Amino acid sequence: MMTKKVHLIYFNAGGGHRSAALALEEQILAEKLPWQVTLVNLFEVLDPEGSFRKLTGLAPEDLYNNRLKRGWTLGLSTELKVFQAMIRMSHAALLRKLENYWENNPSDLVVSLIPNFNKVLCQSVHNALKSVPFLTVLTDMADYPPHFWIEPDLDQHIVCGTRQAAEQAQAAGYSDAQIFKTSGMILKPAFHQPLKIDRNQELSKLGLDPDQPTGVVMFGGHGSADMLRIAKALPDFQLIHLCGHNTLLIKKLQKLETTAKHVAIGFTTSIAQYLSLGHFFIGKPGPGSMTEAIQMGLPVITIKNAWTMPQERFNATWIVENGVGIVVPSLRKIRNSVLELIQHLPEYRASVDRIHNRAVFEVVDIFARQLNQENKISLDFSMAHNS
Repeated sequence: MMTKKVHLIYFNAGGGHRSAALALEEQILAEKLPWQVTLVNLFEVLDPEGSFRKLTGLAPEDLYNNRLKRGWTLGLSTELKVFQAMIRMSHAALLRKLENYWENNPSDLVVSLIPNFNKVLCQSVHNALKSVPFLTVLTDMADYPPHFWIEPDLDQHIVCGTRQAAEQAQAAGYSDAQIFKTSGMILKPAFHQPLKIDRNQELSKLGLDPDQPTGVVMFGGHGSADMLRIAKALPDFQLIHLCGHNTLLIKKLQKLETTAKHVAIGFTTSIAQYLSLGHFFIGKPGPGSMTEAIQMGLPVITIKNAWTMPQERFNATWIVENGVGIVVPSLRKIRNSVLELIQHLPEYRASVDRIHNRAVFEVVDIFARQLNQENKISLDFSMAHNS
């Protein structure tokens, strides 16, 4: 069988886009499919000389990631509109660069795992590669129209992880044949594999009491100042803080005096293992971390207010609609929400157990269909359903 070339487009603004690309690559390799997978960082294509980094000392994504790290998210809706306007103004120049890339890097399937650039990406693929299919796979639970994930009037397929996203695609003019519905957000295959650990033993290794409720706190790969505020509000609750690359946050948490044990963990690839030790999860309503927690059986406590990023606001609605957690308007409510969740933990966990996410397998099967190959995982996408 001829090897097919699959290009997965991502960037490092936030962690979800790259994480989804890596998860799909890992699953494709695990299934031993005859595909050559290439991960494409869009900013490296658009700025191959690294001019932005040379000028500022930062990668373009660093500006966004540093704001997340510091919690400076107020006003992102307005800035997003400015950014999208700049993309539209630069459309012709971006199109030429992308067409040149595809002419030198032929593909059999191009997949976008990023927002904002899908109009120019789709047009560049069809101009340079003609009949090669183009897919947009949402790594958010819903679109934030206009011009974010789902651009209207494009010759493409849209892969949606929630009913809300599918309805938004329909409202943008896409037919049922152009919309694939999956059962959730893409997770790394490790989250679908049973963990062979002794939970009580692992908690004891961390100095935690296996008989006490344990919360896992995570705000993405770069942490957040909000994690320190949460720790101060919950000094008498056992907490595992997953701080990512935020070494300063780790030091501050380690100095904090608490009556119950708090553990601060730096960057780790064992997120699934740490989540499996908890009883509940606290974090921002990011689609990745929230979905990971639910996959590992943890009800969610999250925050929705003016500082919540616009593309993540629906996620909080989804939590409430599905009964899998509690949404608070500010961290001042976090203590009461933890007490409430623990009091009703069996009901929340029952709702969590009703969520069955198989998206990483489903998306790989969608790729196989686009490549006109029969995948060994047989799925009926008409049966894929979620709220």
